[in-house]
Amino acid sequence: MDIEIEKIIRSRRKTIALQITERATLIIRAPYNLRKKTIWDIVSKHEKWIEKKRRETEERNRKIQPRRFMDGEEFLYLGKPYPLKIVNDGTPQLKFDGGFFLSQNARDVAREVFETWYKKTAREIIPERVTLLSGKEELSYNRVRITNARKRWGSCSSKGNLNFSWRLIMAPLPVIDYVVVHELAHLVERNHSTRFWNKVGSLMPDFKIHKNWLRENGYLLQSF
Repeated sequence: MDIEIEKIIRSRRKTIALQITERATLIIRAPYNLRKKTIWDIVSKHEKWIEKKRRETEERNRKIQPRRFMDGEEFLYLGKPYPLKIVNDGTPQLKFDGGFFLSQNARDVAREVFETWYKKTAREIIPERVTLLSGKEELSYNRVRITNARKRWGSCSSKGNLNFSWRLIMAPLPVIDYVVVHELAHLVERNHSTRFWNKVGSLMPDFKIHKNWLRENGYLLQSF
């Protein structure tokens, strides 16, 4: 068996978990008292699954091209790819009108300009979705904050503050709604128990479709 474990993370957890990282390496999460031989036995048992996931991750990584900010390059907005057009008009630096229009003068700072536009748009759209979806069951929250998180799409604090990554604005609107619903459900159920998922389902009956989309395509949002 030719499987290399990057690291073993031990904690008070009761079960073992196998995780394939974004770099296609293997991380083991295991209880403190679990013997290494037992860990290797479990890894060996799941060898085919591990290799399958590693190949999928490597293939996915090959599809991610570095951003060049050139004519015709596509950028996601609400789940759809839109082409970029470089224009000579200098104001505004970036405009969206059925596609993205970037000023030639802003090419050197294109990434920052795009991030600024995404963040501004996220601050407009995501709080609106929170207001709409929380009203379905009159769920009360404190405030909504847009974050720079790359891996954590949303979170709910003990004070009822809801946090969402600006990168979500690249996902389809129903996927954004799923993340919003997920965090709203945490206002009443702090863990991921059956009662939690029942609450998610009461707010969004088809949430599994959008949860799966995020699991399979989240790397597209993280790549920016």
